[in-house]
Amino acid sequence: MNVEKIISDFEFIDDWEDRYRYVIDLGDQLEPYPSENKTPETKVQGCVSQVWLTSELRDNPEGGDKVLHFTGDSDAHIVRGLIAIVFGIYSDKTPKDILSINHQEIFQTLDLKDHISPQRSNGLSAMVKRIQADAANAL
Repeated sequence: MNVEKIISDFEFIDDWEDRYRYVIDLGDQLEPYPSENKTPETKVQGCVSQVWLTSELRDNPEGGDKVLHFTGDSDAHIVRGLIAIVFGIYSDKTPKDILSINHQEIFQTLDLKDHISPQRSNGLSAMVKRIQADAANAL
């Protein structure tokens, strides 16, 4: 799901309890993550929950530069939803585009920092740093 749809849905949902349920539902929509990919190399450091993230450089279906596609998983339902939000921001974009995205502005629009724990916020930052590093390496 793309980030514009997520932002639109968040604007429609006023209550944070309902937003948490929505975030968990987003996590349930992640593509399956193979258990064999849950390795120390794919584990995101800095997350309290266990988070695994894999990136793959793919042909751009619209032509042009290749895009990075991300898959991931977590052992925590809410974190799976946060992964889905992060993927909505970054997945299937060119490495150059990924590095130009202002994720802080998007997180502020979603009001995430005020409604997730500091530990989850640190994990969110760790996921973004990992994605940006993968994008930088792909260039």
